[in-house]
Amino acid sequence: MTTASALLTEAVQALTGLPKEGLGEDRDSRWRGRRIVRVGEAWHLGVLLLTETHALATAEVLRAADPGRRGYTAESARERAERRALALRGGFAEGDVVHIGWSVIDVDAVDAGGASGPLASVDGVPSVRWSTAGGWMPLEAYLRERVELLRG
Repeated sequence: MTTASALLTEAVQALTGLPKEGLGEDRDSRWRGRRIVRVGEAWHLGVLLLTETHALATAEVLRAADPGRRGYTAESARERAERRALALRGGFAEGDVVHIGWSVIDVDAVDAGGASGPLASVDGVPSVRWSTAGGWMPLEAYLRERVELLRG
């Protein structure tokens, strides 16, 4: 039986040398103010982020950018622009993709027959829920497809 940890390790090996995207965290300090700082990098595979040592569940994804114009028709657009500016202030370059709010997946729990984040053992098969409305897909097929997309 193939485990989730074995599949993820194979995916990381296949991704070696391909570009990664930034992992960020919100920070606030008296001297530097609010910002989003780089805490690592990972390969983005849909609902998963892979580092050399961890599998992470994605959350908010943004591109670091200057907020530009100030007149927004929607408050949500203003908030997104402010978040992009916080990434610039935290040291990301203009245009960098930044992942925030990600969470570490307990791959050992999945290997033991449980679930963590978007991964679960479904009838003994490591699987991924690739969308909140979608069903479970075998992790092996999901990773194969996503790695090929990144290899482009």
